[in-house]
Amino acid sequence: MSPIVLVLNGPNLNLLGSREPGIYGHETLADIADLCGRTASEEGLKVEFRQTNHEGELLDWIHAARKRCAAIVINPAAWTHTSVAIRDALVASELPVIEVHLSNVHTREAFRHHSFVSGIAQAVLCGFGSNGYRLALQHLSQQLKG
Repeated sequence: MSPIVLVLNGPNLNLLGSREPGIYGHETLADIADLCGRTASEEGLKVEFRQTNHEGELLDWIHAARKRCAAIVINPAAWTHTSVAIRDALVASELPVIEVHLSNVHTREAFRHHSFVSGIAQAVLCGFGSNGYRLALQHLSQQLKG
């Protein structure tokens, strides 16, 4: 059975493709989901790809992943800079976590430079666009294989 990697996306990422394309590009979230599905298949993984604008729902997904998933890839979006609850849920999951951001948050507004997730993540990928998701899944595949 292929290991399951939960790929989580936070608020406003459902607007990708039309929201600030100069920063986030023209790909839609569906395009990124397809990329993750293809990458997972190539890497011998199963991926569950989700997005929500509701923090409690994201927390519930993290809690449920604890016993059934092998790892989490997360783009917490705006919650990166505000949510201790998401950080704590990721720690409680006891799963490897990779944080992904489409843009390079360190070249943007100062408030985006702090992440509650980075300190507990195994790796952080920012500024690679959607390729950050591919890199995260490829890394996790190698790690999970041993």
